[in-house]
Amino acid sequence: MKSALITGASGGMGLATAKHLISLGYEVYGLDIKPTEEFEHFHFVETDITKEESVLKSFENIQKKDIKFDVIIHLAGIYDLNSLVEMSEEDFIRIYDINVFGVFRINKAFLPLLNKEGKIIITTSELAPLDPLPFTGIYGITKAALDKYAYSLRMELQLLDYQVVVLRPGAIDTGLLSVSVTRLNEFKRNTQLYKDNATKFDEIVNSVESKKIPPEKLAMKIGKIVQKKKARFVYKINRNFLLKLLNALPNRFQTWIIKKILTKKVKEKKDGSN
Repeated sequence: MKSALITGASGGMGLATAKHLISLGYEVYGLDIKPTEEFEHFHFVETDITKEESVLKSFENIQKKDIKFDVIIHLAGIYDLNSLVEMSEEDFIRIYDINVFGVFRINKAFLPLLNKEGKIIITTSELAPLDPLPFTGIYGITKAALDKYAYSLRMELQLLDYQVVVLRPGAIDTGLLSVSVTRLNEFKRNTQLYKDNATKFDEIVNSVESKKIPPEKLAMKIGKIVQKKKARFVYKINRNFLLKLLNALPNRFQTWIIKKILTKKVKEKKDGSN
């Protein structure tokens, strides 16, 4: 029986992917800090990917079972929405620790358990190659860094007969979307510099999230990737048309459009007060 290792296994994407791979005949080991249900052919291993000692402990426990994986799938990640000049250093470091360093820790520890010609699938975001919108910068920065990490890893691991694949999804109907709404509301309450702009930004967030797809569709996409003998480097799913259109424009027009959208309400208020 083939085996898969999944990070973020307790989340919507992780559980959906685990169940789909099991339907394809895989034995699945799921890593997450938050416990989840166990079912046939699924084994939960509590792991904090921000702690090297936790990752190494999980590696040792799985190694004892004499398991070799055909694929390692990275679905752990967090979303944040904030101002780059107002967010705390702690928050800045934390999102990097999970979205980038967590992937690094898992790959470094578990590579010895990956079968030759096995795959590492790294989930970044449709935002990774795009110019970030205001207040999504920290998330976009980490996903762009993860994209570069994945490409560099692919260049190296091909020499050892492993495959590295990047999956860039758009909006998926998981807990991350509710987190984005929560974080936006917190940002609107706490920002001192962008009160009116943050409120207007609601419209952009709602537009992007209205195009969400269920995690099962992402799971099916991953299922197709793992079954390919030779996978491409990049796969995409549910890309947002407006984001693609915006990024087709020169940078100066992108910034001009966003400024117009996010300052329109501010100017209307000022005009109305005179």
